[in-house]
Amino acid sequence: MPVNRKTPNSKSTPPRKAKVAGKSETAGKPKTAGKPKTARKSKSAGNGAAAKAAPSLKTVVIDALADMKALEVKVLDVRGLTDVADLMVIASGTSDRHVRSVAQRVVERTKEAGFRPHGVEGQQDGDWVLIDLNEMIVHVMLPRVREFYGLEKLWDITATKRAARV
Repeated sequence: MPVNRKTPNSKSTPPRKAKVAGKSETAGKPKTAGKPKTARKSKSAGNGAAAKAAPSLKTVVIDALADMKALEVKVLDVRGLTDVADLMVIASGTSDRHVRSVAQRVVERTKEAGFRPHGVEGQQDGDWVLIDLNEMIVHVMLPRVREFYGLEKLWDITATKRAARV
């Protein structure tokens, strides 16, 4: 019975790797070998339907809060009061678990819509979660915490003083 012995020139040995312009390629194989890349279809293409307009950040956040049944949602325009954000949204949750869930849903929905949160603070405790969405800051907190800090009252006082100056 003949014995199968591999020789250095046999076809069963793997091809050598050769460095070409900083990239390693398999020697003897063309660059186009393998599965051809297909062009991606755009989301707007298909059945001649017009592309939907992307929802605004405010709409995405308000819808996410409504989906999770957040309580007492208020949207405050703080453009003249601070350079940090244009809008501040304040909402309440019924428990620390609800507060965390509401905040998590807001983060998920904004990411899905293409808005990346700059930061999220307070998810560990769940009393007050702050989501920084660059042009908008979202506060989700327990009712007792919301009453203690009184962010809406502070905004009302500042808005009243600003209106008196005009």
